[in-house]
Amino acid sequence: MAAQAPRELSQKEKDVQMMLAADVHLGTKNCDFQMERYVHARRSDGIYIINVGKTWDKLFLAARVIAAVENPQDIIVQSARPYGQRAVLKFAQYTGAHPIAGRHTPGTFTNQMQSSFCEPRLLILTDPRTDHQPIKEAALGNIPTIAFCDTDSPMRYVDIGIPANNKGKHSIGCLFWLLARMVLSMRGTIPVGHKWDVMVDLFFYRDPEEAKEQEEEEPAAAALEYTTNEYVPGAGADWGADQTWTTDAPIPAAAALPVAAADWTTAAEPVGATGWDAVPAPEGVVEVPATAPQATGWDV
Repeated sequence: MAAQAPRELSQKEKDVQMMLAADVHLGTKNCDFQMERYVHARRSDGIYIINVGKTWDKLFLAARVIAAVENPQDIIVQSARPYGQRAVLKFAQYTGAHPIAGRHTPGTFTNQMQSSFCEPRLLILTDPRTDHQPIKEAALGNIPTIAFCDTDSPMRYVDIGIPANNKGKHSIGCLFWLLARMVLSMRGTIPVGHKWDVMVDLFFYRDPEEAKEQEEEEPAAAALEYTTNEYVPGAGADWGADQTWTTDAPIPAAAALPVAAADWTTAAEPVGATGWDAVPAPEGVVEVPATAPQATGWDV
């Protein structure tokens, strides 16, 4: 009996494998009572394991809500956690949302006197505990909120909680990449059955020092490659072995012309004979005779 070909994985199964590789399923040692429904098991070291199947379902639900907003600029995606700031900016770049990376200015959603005041139709957050201020202001303004919630995250004022690990840089980047791909697929930007050509690595957090070292290494590698291609003495020394060099080459016509010898013994002609003194004065110019200055009373 011939062995059966391996079955091709569905899109959901591929996404679940990616989430497992990015440690999306790893929670914390504490568990909120509202997050117990999303916990699959608990390890021997006390870490709660999140059910990634429910995580994918919540991601799909959040993508449907985001795609239903007509104007993408009415969506604010925010992250005060450093690991989520790059993912927030990339998510806003591809979906058209308005990003807020960094500290939230109090009163952004409630104080109309501020220059940064805005009234979004939807708010997306990385961590309900770190981003507690925008959650409170969104609750006062009746703004629906979507948040990535860990096992110990408070669920108060959160309308759609996506159970996931919101403390790892790979986990946060993977979640925002999946959410952006689902939104673009529902909008029709990505055709059905086609892969998204954007790599998930672009959503991962990069250490500034590591990025700076990488930028410094690139010019050094380019300079090293340039020096290795320089001329090496002895290489290709027999390039002219098949050529015969002779000394009886024809003399050019210009070089064969005789050159008159200069006579340095003749006396030099005086300058006055052929200089400016021999040139006559132009016509119509009247020469003014030189007169002595008149005497004045000051000479006494």
